[in-house]
Parts: sequence; structure tokens; C-alpha cells
Amino acid sequence: MIQNEMIPAAILVVDDEPSLRNTFRTFLKRAGYERVEAVPSFGEAIEAVTSRDFDLIICDIVLESHSGIDLLKEFRSLGITCPVVMITGYPHVETAVEAVRLGAFDYLPKPVEKEVLLKTARLAIQQHRLVQEKQAADSACERYRRFLETIFRSVSDSVVSVNQDLTILKMNQAAGQFFQTVQPALQEGGRLDVLCFNKDFCRLTESVRDVIDNGTELSDHRLECFPDGTCRVMSVCVSPLDDGTGVPAGAVLVFRDMSRQNQGDKGKRVRLHRLIGASPAMQQVFLMIENIGRVDTTVLITGESGTGKELVAHALHQESSRRNRPLVMVDCAAMPENLLESELFGHRRGAFTGAEENRTGRIPQADGGTLFLDEIGDISTAMQLRLLRFLQEKTFYPVGSDREVRVDVRVVAATNADLKEKVGNGGFREDLYYRLLIIDIHLPPLREREGDVMLLANHFLDRYAARMDKGISGISQQAMELLCRYRWPGNVRQLEHAIERACILCQGTTISTEHLPDEILDGSGEGLRSPALNVATGDRSAAALTPCGAQDDQVGQRIVAALRKAGGNKAKAARLLGVDRSTLYRKIRELHIELDI
Repeated sequence: MIQNEMIPAAILVVDDEPSLRNTFRTFLKRAGYERVEAVPSFGEAIEAVTSRDFDLIICDIVLESHSGIDLLKEFRSLGITCPVVMITGYPHVETAVEAVRLGAFDYLPKPVEKEVLLKTARLAIQQHRLVQEKQAADSACERYRRFLETIFRSVSDSVVSVNQDLTILKMNQAAGQFFQTVQPALQEGGRLDVLCFNKDFCRLTESVRDVIDNGTELSDHRLECFPDGTCRVMSVCVSPLDDGTGVPAGAVLVFRDMSRQNQGDKGKRVRLHRLIGASPAMQQVFLMIENIGRVDTTVLITGESGTGKELVAHALHQESSRRNRPLVMVDCAAMPENLLESELFGHRRGAFTGAEENRTGRIPQADGGTLFLDEIGDISTAMQLRLLRFLQEKTFYPVGSDREVRVDVRVVAATNADLKEKVGNGGFREDLYYRLLIIDIHLPPLREREGDVMLLANHFLDRYAARMDKGISGISQQAMELLCRYRWPGNVRQLEHAIERACILCQGTTISTEHLPDEILDGSGEGLRSPALNVATGDRSAAALTPCGAQDDQVGQRIVAALRKAGGNKAKAARLLGVDRSTLYRKIRELHIELDI
């Protein structure tokens, strides 16, 4: 006897006659149905269908306490959708009509022959499966349609579909918003021809007709338009709208605003490498770094002390093809003049008193990478000449050597001084100035970076709270308002030191006004800056210090006070004053400050 192949279907038989119930169950099991259950009553049938799924129900029309019609009604009220075959020993037209009205698949009179039962079961299950597959397909199509509509609505490009007559079938939200400014008449149900308000867009509609007629595509067709008085370049791609017939039913146009493409996601960033800032001024700096980083040329970074020029140099290095090579940093102002030449170019043993062995300079160490020269405006005229020759030739001679050395180094320089003014008074070589000024990046002071104080303060808070293993989680509203109102003469560096100090003093979970330095509480914000008018900016409160008699005395007094408070430690005194250490060194030299602690 050949075993029938198992049929993956579940059938429920409901009959109060044990012999008939068992006979049906035996027929169906031998026919190969995977699961056949048989129950004698209304209640057991309800329990079965509410706890398990079935592909077919075979039910006697007459049960002990209920009729099969009652059971069929209950199935429908419960949402049971599988086919139901009614069995009766007393067929009546009214009963048959009622069963069919309630959705019975078939109505079989007794005695039910085996072949009739199996054929009916097979047809009922097949139809049920077809209905299920169609419902699943319809559901999937509906989900896919909604998915496509969601994408269509949310995509940032403007998308427009038209039929063969150039009537607009659909446009997404971005297209609706854009064309409200360009051509308000362009709406769903309208015609694409209304775009013919200039010759360029007239040619576009002609191109759309060609796409529909020939089934070809138009890629990256660029047009200029002036929706808000400024020129915007739109890239337009046109593709045939395929409905499956092989003949284009229309076309789909995608408009992309190329003039704003670089300002999209990048405009939302708050950091680039180690630089942090969401203000428009810093977004411009980020964009310049990304563009300039790829260009292997000299860069001059300008800006006040503490604005983060060193971080810009680091970001330029990371954006360049030299990122896997050394980044060598030299603070020209912190190095004695008589040692700077040796420090940069290296020396040979015996080149001068104390040169007891050969020394590799910073420039050779940076070979293949980037050399960052901080405070370039403080080097001597002789060093300026040597540096100029190196920038022009990419070669140099170590001190005490007659052997020329060639290196491949990108030079990034920085200064907080006005080099153009120094050129004018003879303090800086003009040829070196223009050699450095091939590309320049100006870092804005913190007072001009709207919104960045809060961002930076929270960043430094997270850093120092973690470093000190403290549970400090925030800054009070009052303290944050003071931080945002302060002028920050020492810029980002001063803000960092203020937050570090606050984290040291804070014993709770929130930094408050009591943890802030006195100068922030009184809002003076002077630091080492004088109230003299800055000719370049017209800003009195933020003007850079220049030698001017009584003002020098005031600055000198502040420096002496800070040095005394720091016990003569210049690095600590610079932090107290909110300025860079190299700036403090330069002011000490300029004002001839001598302090004997």
C-alpha cells in the first residue's frame, strides 16, 4: 500500500454522532491531511476555533443543543474566515439558503459518500488558499504603495510625474514647496507647460516630450532659476514612466537644488574632527577645511589666542592625503630665538657651542606629512628669510652642514597677530607674507559664534566630569546664562579652563554660579585686552592689546598679579588670564616684565 503524501492542512469535524464523526475523521486522515480534529458539541467547536487555526470546518446541521446554523453564525461573528461545509440528513431549501447566506462553502446531504467528501474538502481548501494568497498579495501591495508614498513625500529632491499629455499626475511635498516660489500654477492636475516662463524651461518641456516619445532618459540637465532673487542651479533628471506595456505612459522629473547641495547635511553638523561648533561662522570654517584639506598647499590660519588654531591644523592634516604621515607642531613664540633655527632645521655636531651630537630638526621629522608653525608672526627677520627659502625650494641646510636636504612637507602656519600691519611697519617680510597667504582660514572669536558657548560648555563638562570621575550631569540655567553673556577674551581655551575649574569645585551633580570664576560673575571679560578701539573691527571691548602708554601699565599690572598668584608659573598665569602661553611670553617681552618670586 502506497502512503499518501501529507497534505499541510488542518480540518475540524463537528458532529454529535460518534460513528459519523469518526468516519469523516478516518476518511480525511487516510487521504493524507496533516491534522484532523473531531468534536461533538457547539462549545467544544468554539473552543477549538478560538485556540487553533483551521483550513476547513465540516459541521453537521443538527447538534444536541444547537444547530449548525447557530455555529456558523458564531464562526462569522468571531471572524473565522476558513470555509465551512454543512452536512444534513434532512435537506431543506430554507436551511440551504440560510447556510449559503452565512458564507457556507457547500451543503452536503447524508449519506455523504467518501469521494464526494474528499473532493469537496479539496476544493474548499484550494479556494481558501487562493483567497489567502490574494489577500496577502493585496496587503503587500498596499504596504508597498504606502511605503513608496512615504518615500515620495519625504525625499528632499523635488519629484514630479506627468502623463503623455504633460498633465501633472503627482508631485511630492518638496516639489510643491519649491514650485510655489518658482511657478505657483504648477500643481497636480495642471500642465507642465506652465514652466515655459523662460527659454531654458521651455527647452526642458521639449526634452520631456522627447523622453516620452523615444523612451530615453535625460540625465543631469542643469538650469538656472531665481525663485527668491538669488540664482539657484537645478539639476533635472527625466525618466520614462513605465506602466509595464513597453510604451512610456509619461515621465518622471527629479529636480535637485545643486546650489544648496553642499549646505545640506554639512550645515547640521556640530563637529569636524576635534573642532566643535554649530554657528554659521564655524560651519563656514568646516566647509573651508574640507575644501582646503584636499589641496596640498600652504595655509595660514589667523585668529585670536584660544580660538583653536591648532585644532584647525589637525583637521586640515586629517582631511589631506598626508593623514597617515606625521603631523609635527612647533610653537615659534615659546622657543628662544637662538634655538629656533636648530629646532626647525636640525644641526650637526659641533655646529655651535653645546652641539655635542647631530640633531634631526622638526622639518625632517615632518617629511611626507604636515608641519604646523604656530605664532609665525613672532619669528625674527633672519628666520623669516630661511623659512621663505624653504617654502620656495622645499630644501634646506641643517645648521653647520653643507649638505642640502630635500623634504616633502606641507606647511600650515598660524598667528594671532596682524601680519599685514607687521608688513607695513617692517616687522614681517612681505614676500613671506604673500607666500603664506595662498589660502587663509580665519577662526572667529567665541563672542562671534552665536550658540556655540552652550555647545562647548556641555562638551567640556562631559570631558572633565569623566576625567575626574564625578557625577556632574549639567549646568544650571543661571550659570549657563552668565557663560553665554560673557565676552570670552581668552576664547575657547578660557571657556575650557572655566569649566575645568568648575568641575574641580563642584561637589554635586550641577555646576552653578558659585563654581564660576569672578570675571565671569562680574562680566568684565577683559583679560589681557585693552578697551582701546580696534581699528579693524571697531570693537572696543574686544580690541587686541597694542603698546599705548597707560594701557600697557594696566596690562602689565594684570600680568604681574597673575604671575604672583601662579607662583611664577607662566603656564598657570596664562590660564588665569585666559590667554595662550605664547601670547603671555610675547607680552612679557614687549613690556619688559621682570618678576622675582
